Amino acid sequence: MTKFPQTLSLYFFRRYVATFLSYCLAILVIILLVDFNESGRRLSGAAEYTVATGVLISALRVPTILQAAIPFIVLIASIATLLQLNRKYELVVTRAAGISAWQFLAPLIAANLLIGMIAVAGLNTFAATALQWAETIIVERNLGSRQTSDAAPWLRQRTEQGDTVVGARASAEGGTRLSDATFFLFDQDQAIRERLEAREARLGDGEWILSDVRRIRGSAPVEQLDEVKVPTSLKAEFVGESLTSPETVPFFQLREKIAVAKSFGLPATTYEMQFHRLVAQPALLAAMTLIAGVVSLKFVRFGQSLTVILGGILAGFVLYVVSELIQAFANAGTIPPLVAAWLPVLVASALGTTVLLHKEDG
Repeated sequence: MTKFPQTLSLYFFRRYVATFLSYCLAILVIILLVDFNESGRRLSGAAEYTVATGVLISALRVPTILQAAIPFIVLIASIATLLQLNRKYELVVTRAAGISAWQFLAPLIAANLLIGMIAVAGLNTFAATALQWAETIIVERNLGSRQTSDAAPWLRQRTEQGDTVVGARASAEGGTRLSDATFFLFDQDQAIRERLEAREARLGDGEWILSDVRRIRGSAPVEQLDEVKVPTSLKAEFVGESLTSPETVPFFQLREKIAVAKSFGLPATTYEMQFHRLVAQPALLAAMTLIAGVVSLKFVRFGQSLTVILGGILAGFVLYVVSELIQAFANAGTIPPLVAAWLPVLVASALGTTVLLHKEDG
């Protein structure tokens, strides 16, 4: 086997990184436009919504969506890079020099491992912080979407006065700040005593502090109150573990979050799944390189590029569907999160390696 020249390796590495960054920038703009359109549709009915606010919220959400899209960007960028090298006969010359597919795929794999580590260590932290800011803006300006209320967080608390069910259209600051909150207060016989609808609710020391409240009591007239305090036995840490989305927790804080959730007796499956998925992400990006090699290493001149690209995208889509299905089983407790995170990576790697071995070595 011919030794792969370092200069050629760096050339392939730079070509791929440049292609990846260009595709990443293009998809980032598309994500921003699509998310802005969707956010505007959901939030424009709020009194304090403005175009500038919508753009800001979408911009803060983009890093989180981009992180989920990185495996597909890697797949498309890898296919595009190999097709460009093929069309310019650079791969033909490289193969004629006795260099195998494994050797010229190595710079792309190394680049994707590096991209994966940067995404986990840097982009994830920035994305989690930005998403927290977006949630805070939504709560501060009461932009909670009425069309997504079915997915609103709900908690049940017990006090000496009776049970209380707490719901909200949006939450921020670890669930201790709620927007468009609803409180159902029950008596000792588990009958609804009153309903409180608040523009905003904050968790204080032993009480919820509700602002701009509508109080509904049976057939009595609706009361409008500036502030109402509802006793609670909930602690900020417990509320945070119950309502905080895994996407808003930076990678380096996930282990602590998992430990705290378990200490409260709460299921930590979603946090564990997020942790293991992030750990496995660099290996997943490397597996995407192998899939790209499978569909784009064959020498072509004209007319087959579209078929090649569609084949690669289809392979990535199938992998994504399988990953999401396995994650759903993991969140339901059927599969351990560690297995659910690494199984798609192992399957993609094994499939790509097997096909490349067959094509390259027979």
